[in-house]
Amino acid sequence: MAPVLSRSVTAASSVASSHPHSSSFSLKNNNKAFHSRNAFLPQIGTRSNSFSCSGLKWKLERRESRVVVRCEAAAVAEKEAPESSGEKHEYQAEVTRLLDLIVHSLYSNKDIFLRELVSNASDALDKLRFLSVTEPSLLGDAGDLEIRIKPDPDNGTITIRDTGIGMTKQELIDCLGTIAQSGTSKFLSALKENKDLGADNGLIGQFGVGFYSAFLVAEKVVVSTKSPKSDKQYVWEAAADSSSYVIREESDPGKLLSRGTEIVLYLRPDDKYEFSEPTKIQSLVKNYSQFVSFPIYTWQEKSRTVEVEEEEEPKEGEEVPEGGKKKTKKSKTEKYWDWELANETKPIWMRSPKEVEKDQYQEFYKKTFNEFLDPLTYTHFTTEGEVEFRSVLYIPGMAPLNNEDVVNPKTKNIRLYVKRVFISDDFDGELFPRYLSFVKGVVDSNDLPLNVSREILQESRIVRIMRKRLVRKAFDMIQDLAESENKEDYKKFWENFGKFVKLGCIEDTGNHKRITPLLRFYSSKSEEDLISLDDYVENMGENQNAIYYLATDSLKSAKSAPFLEKLLQKGIEVLYLIEPIDEVAIQNLQTYKEKKFVDISKEDLELGDEDEIKERETKQEYNLLCDWIKQQLGDKVAKVQVSRRLSSSPCVLVSGKFGWSANMERLMKAQTLGDTSSLEFMRGRRILEVNPDHPIVKDLNAACKNAPDSTEAKRAVDLLYDTALISSGFTPDSPAELGNKIYEMMAIALGGRWGRLEDTETEAPADDSSSSEVSETEVIEPSEVRTEADPWST
Repeated sequence: MAPVLSRSVTAASSVASSHPHSSSFSLKNNNKAFHSRNAFLPQIGTRSNSFSCSGLKWKLERRESRVVVRCEAAAVAEKEAPESSGEKHEYQAEVTRLLDLIVHSLYSNKDIFLRELVSNASDALDKLRFLSVTEPSLLGDAGDLEIRIKPDPDNGTITIRDTGIGMTKQELIDCLGTIAQSGTSKFLSALKENKDLGADNGLIGQFGVGFYSAFLVAEKVVVSTKSPKSDKQYVWEAAADSSSYVIREESDPGKLLSRGTEIVLYLRPDDKYEFSEPTKIQSLVKNYSQFVSFPIYTWQEKSRTVEVEEEEEPKEGEEVPEGGKKKTKKSKTEKYWDWELANETKPIWMRSPKEVEKDQYQEFYKKTFNEFLDPLTYTHFTTEGEVEFRSVLYIPGMAPLNNEDVVNPKTKNIRLYVKRVFISDDFDGELFPRYLSFVKGVVDSNDLPLNVSREILQESRIVRIMRKRLVRKAFDMIQDLAESENKEDYKKFWENFGKFVKLGCIEDTGNHKRITPLLRFYSSKSEEDLISLDDYVENMGENQNAIYYLATDSLKSAKSAPFLEKLLQKGIEVLYLIEPIDEVAIQNLQTYKEKKFVDISKEDLELGDEDEIKERETKQEYNLLCDWIKQQLGDKVAKVQVSRRLSSSPCVLVSGKFGWSANMERLMKAQTLGDTSSLEFMRGRRILEVNPDHPIVKDLNAACKNAPDSTEAKRAVDLLYDTALISSGFTPDSPAELGNKIYEMMAIALGGRWGRLEDTETEAPADDSSSSEVSETEVIEPSEVRTEADPWST
């Protein structure tokens, strides 16, 4: 409400003058006239108790010796005048343009037309089946509930006939004459109002535009229909480019139907040869409508072997017998046309898993996905909640010959159905991640949010929920296979799909807990059989706090790597990562059951039981040698230090903690589109670790103290580094230079050991007798010429 103004007025003029900013009022008692001097009240005189001014209603009240003026908000403003009512108009549509949009812009594939028309026929059969429960007379004697499709290549037509509910004349106008009005949707709405709709209905239609997909391939469509509720049969006819249609009563007795609908498509000239072929129609039905609940028959050309009698021609010189020529029976192959059931495979996902045998799952898998091998395993489940769907998932018995087909998310391995009608198998990683794209299966739901063409899932949130549940079920299926008694099945699975499960370690961090128990590797204690990470953790020693691994290019090189020496002595198991993806996968896992993954080819390897006092003394003793070797090698290594991991090798070259390992460096160099500029940066530093217990290192230690400028000692250091480079898995920068160094060392070691052939040839002619005499009297054994400096001595 507006605030109420209240002012007190007295006869004393001094009170009014003492408030210069307030309104001033005067009152004359002789005639009781009221005079106002106010900014918002004009000067008036009145004897009534109320008055109006400037749209405000004022009241006068007498209280003892005062007069009170009140302003009420009841009449502050006049009432607004009512708005004038406008004219109401209906939306208009250009029918020809609307049909053109539906036909040419709504659907992305011409093959869809048959799916839509078969779905309409299935709905008509479903309606009849539902209504016949309360009205059995609707069925009559018109035969079984079925769909028949007959292509005619000669005339370029396709005829689709069903024995469903049919349509009356008014229903033809409402359903086919009104665009985007779905008869199925109206039927479902009526059932819901009557609360007669069961939980499991098979009605497919919902948008009311599927019928017009016929104009994708047809230039004219003729619909003949007979409803059991009407005695007359009507024909609906329309052309593709027309904005009108014709409805007439069927007068030809030869074309009368007992019940149902017959649609004849007169194909366009450019589609006539493709879609009038019986084999094409058969393939479309099997692809899109294979699991429709009613039998679908197609008109197909078949062949059969028959025996016929033929007269045998007499040979030359033979007379024809009196009874005529001899007759012989021969087998001939003749062709004929007949109806063939196109959807004999039943949707097993609609049944309870307890009712389906293993052989039925395998047969369904082979027919649906054109496979010849049985699947390794399968799972059949139903999910409820925000999204309800049924699914059967399979793991193939063999990986595709081309691995790119597995890694490619568009493998078409997951087939999506809505009410048993195929929708799509073209998912770009939407239902399954790339690393699980080898899983095959079907997914069927009754209430997925599809676009009008029923080709694309519209609501991404629903898709994410479906993806999450499908991935979880796929992992459960693989885990059950891993825990089964038949270990050969999981071994076969790992040989085919193991590398793609490892890809999941890289691409799906949210499912690491499900992926890691599935991983399998060779190890230093299991070189023949693969082990799991659970087996490794179970075999760990009490003081072992990490999971050790070594990444190499082969199992043979892993077994002989110098990094393993000390760990094998201590009985510590090491995982062998021999596939290119292994190292990256393990680095993305980081830990498993609170155990860190440790690369034994990198610096700062902690084995947990080092003798600190002895280690400190050894470092002090070999500090001078480490500095001397670092001085000789320069920038080739970041530092030289005493090793904790060697027992028999003189030295090893390890990578920095944050750089690439030797295996990773080799892989990155081999990348076709690799960035060579980043190799030097990512390669990290190299650290040379020496074994203080090896004779070579002891000799070099003596050399650095006694002869630090010795050329031979420096050459030995260079060769030691190059040898460590190769044994540690790195690639030398100049293999030819390394070869020359080895040849020089071999020449020093072998020179004069057994005598050279050219020396004996030059000395023999000078004194044959003396040489023969020496050879007879002095026999020198190889052991007698060995010296302490001989590198070949043991």
